[in-house]
Amino acid sequence: MRLIDEIKEKAKKNPQNIVLAEGEDERTIRASIIALNEGIAIPVMVGDKQKIMAIADPLGISLDGIEIIDPKSSPNIDRYSEIYMESRGDRRITKGMAEKLLRRTLYYSAMMVTAGDAKGMVAGCTSLTATVVVASQLMIGLREGISSPSSFFIMSVPDCPYGENGNFIYADAGVNPDPTPQELAEIAIASAQSAIDLGWQPRIAMLSFSTKGSANHKRVDKVIEATKIAKEMAPDLMIDGEFQLDSAIVPQVAERKVKEPSDVAGRANILIFPDLDAGNISYKITQYLAKAEAYGPLLQGFNKPVNDLSRGASVDDIVGVIAFTSVQAQKA
Repeated sequence: MRLIDEIKEKAKKNPQNIVLAEGEDERTIRASIIALNEGIAIPVMVGDKQKIMAIADPLGISLDGIEIIDPKSSPNIDRYSEIYMESRGDRRITKGMAEKLLRRTLYYSAMMVTAGDAKGMVAGCTSLTATVVVASQLMIGLREGISSPSSFFIMSVPDCPYGENGNFIYADAGVNPDPTPQELAEIAIASAQSAIDLGWQPRIAMLSFSTKGSANHKRVDKVIEATKIAKEMAPDLMIDGEFQLDSAIVPQVAERKVKEPSDVAGRANILIFPDLDAGNISYKITQYLAKAEAYGPLLQGFNKPVNDLSRGASVDDIVGVIAFTSVQAQKA
């Protein structure tokens, strides 16, 4: 069974209310119907209802059973404004300022999650990743111990014996351009939770162009320091490095290159890249040259489930992210 089908089956066991922040996009409309009909989530669309219906009606799409909320006329604005103002604790923020912000679809949708009116949020098919991250950080906030959000991709590589039966988590491949050792350690730990959400036992490799001291460079030093910090922060997790990619995922290579005991070498299912150049290039190479399925950038480090989409996302891509968000929400 394909990984995405496994995720959908998990979602169907207890479908969650997932808010779709870009309800005025045709792909979102189509994906919401599929998610509802397949039973993987209870979708809520946010946007101008007249505009949404004007898109759906000519396509013959019935939106029966799907709640549509327009922030401009929502009765929840007053309650949401109070929640936002209390969470910020800044007297300079007036109620009028809070209401103005919350009438924007991304911010309203994120506040729905914080207020408990939705269990998770999906956005990004018409918004920049940075915009989704800012709205989520402002309204939902970060988990304790996390100083900045990050992203990951679920990569499913056909006919691949490595990783988690050919499946991997790549992080960070969408948010942090040049993470510090501390941030890299936090990305590793957040990625472990994402793997647990998938039902995996995390085996985290901190990647570099060096394997256990085979090269000397300040970029290698960053990964070594990040590995040390991550192990101190989460001593119960299987985290190791620094590894070159082959040492991380290929058992035969790990046997030759890694001369010390390691629970991760040759067995990694989570690959932590040293910077966004490496992560972003790697996921695209894997997607196009290995014909892998790529789901993301999915977000991590937030208090509640929130996930991003590529602006080039297909309807099937959106459905897959809705399913994963629903699975995350089951455990939130």
